[in-house]
Amino acid sequence: MWNYEKRLEFPVNITAPNAALAQAIISQYGGPDGEMGASMRYLSQRYACPYREVAAVLTDIGTEELAHLEMVATIVHQLTKDLSMEEIEKSGFANYYVDHTVGIWPQAAGGVPFTATQFQSTGDIITDLTEDMAAEQKARTTYDNILRLVHDQEVCEPIKFLRAREIVHFQRFGEAKREDCSKCN
Repeated sequence: MWNYEKRLEFPVNITAPNAALAQAIISQYGGPDGEMGASMRYLSQRYACPYREVAAVLTDIGTEELAHLEMVATIVHQLTKDLSMEEIEKSGFANYYVDHTVGIWPQAAGGVPFTATQFQSTGDIITDLTEDMAAEQKARTTYDNILRLVHDQEVCEPIKFLRAREIVHFQRFGEAKREDCSKCN
């Protein structure tokens, strides 16, 4: 059971709408390397893990990814909540708006919706941890790409925080993989 604190892991306080930026950042909500896929991946993989210590790492990181999902949704919401119809049309946000208004919906930046095919759970812990390390690197790369597009500090700071957590998760999965492999000898 979790205890939920009704606050974000890192504060998000964006004051200026920016639909174009929201369209890029939504990829970390429901895109191929986003937080939704990461949380589902790790929380699914933990059940087949033969070692409690490694299952605990998967649970810890999987639940933290849910917190990151909440942060990304908040960023997108704050970037879109006060858009005028003119800004929606001018920014290319109209297609998203037609289907979702300014609601948060899991999709990639290119508009492809989230599917469960975006994550894997093989039941082989070495394979899964290797996949997890790669997933964290792909998410870091996506955050790097977003940071190249972001010039507003209000948006930049929470994205930098999320990027830093991808690096920590990569390291923790590497440690878990080393721990798991050492038990195989």
